[in-house]
Amino acid sequence: MVEISLLAASDRADWEVLARGHHAHFDTEVSDEGYERTWQRLLEGEQRHGIAARLDGAMVGIAHYVLHPAIWGDGRCYLADLFVTPGARRRGIARAMIQWVARDAEESGAPRLYWNTVQDAPARALYDQVAKHHEGLILYAYQR
Repeated sequence: MVEISLLAASDRADWEVLARGHHAHFDTEVSDEGYERTWQRLLEGEQRHGIAARLDGAMVGIAHYVLHPAIWGDGRCYLADLFVTPGARRRGIARAMIQWVARDAEESGAPRLYWNTVQDAPARALYDQVAKHHEGLILYAYQR
């Protein structure tokens, strides 16, 4: 059975292994300082949150999310990262983490959960079961 909890200070080393696995999966690089800054933000836990999923006591998944206000209505929750180690996939862990985040967001006044993924992501098989895909929406990212 999967156990999910907020990240704690003692999770630092296991979290970094999974966070690096997440970035390797998407072929992105983050500096050591970037991992440290992100870890500190997650521990602050005011708007940014992190959770860990464990099987038999071993951390096998992480998720990061941001609670934020909305213009029209209640707050929103952005699921920024979701990663499960390859050996633990297809066991309901990602689904359980999404449900955990959704419940926490709703209890925090942000009942609308949303996220982005790449078009050909294998995880879309799950995402299409638990959420509605908004056809035609395009994500733009302005950068200087």
